[in-house]
Amino acid sequence: MSESIARPFIRLLGGVRGALESILPPLAFVGVYLGLGGSADEDLTWAIVVAIGLALVFTVWRLIERKHPARALGSMLVVLISAYIASRTGSAADFFWPRVLLNAASALAFLVANLAGWPLIGVILGPLVGTRMRWRQDPVLMRAYKRASWPWVVLNIIRTALLLVFIDGNNLWALAVSGAFFYGLTILTIIASWWLIKRTLAGGHPGIRHPQQA
Repeated sequence: MSESIARPFIRLLGGVRGALESILPPLAFVGVYLGLGGSADEDLTWAIVVAIGLALVFTVWRLIERKHPARALGSMLVVLISAYIASRTGSAADFFWPRVLLNAASALAFLVANLAGWPLIGVILGPLVGTRMRWRQDPVLMRAYKRASWPWVVLNIIRTALLLVFIDGNNLWALAVSGAFFYGLTILTIIASWWLIKRTLAGGHPGIRHPQQA
């Protein structure tokens, strides 16, 4: 049972490429900006160009391989909006405001979905394991997915709070490495969710691929 639970969670990470798509654009943005001096408008412009270029490379890479480009397109959209805000305000730290809003919205979405009886872990994992939304008829799976969704609420609140602190303090290097740090937190969150589901289903339930009728 543990393997059947773990595999779809591992897919959520997106592998090495998924990590690079999340980590490299903001890291390159700050690295180029500070490397060029971090004071002139041209420094910000070049940083924006590099960040957009990296996001574009990842998007084209997925399209060429005919893989689902949703992750890369999402990252590309975030980078474009971030670049627009930074170019308008002239502040490199403002490049990270869309990430604040995205994480805050994610925390709210996980919270509201749990309270409404549509835990997002179930919504995400159902199609991945071939059960679609049939898990909603299984009280044990419903309970497991609700429990597994709470760590994601906490994760996104932590991300939001840290980004706000770093932006307010104009701590660009902290913002630069936040992508890698948050990816590590995501791994821990996935482990916590996997453990909660495994523990909830430990009483003889056939597993997430086999929803039971109430």
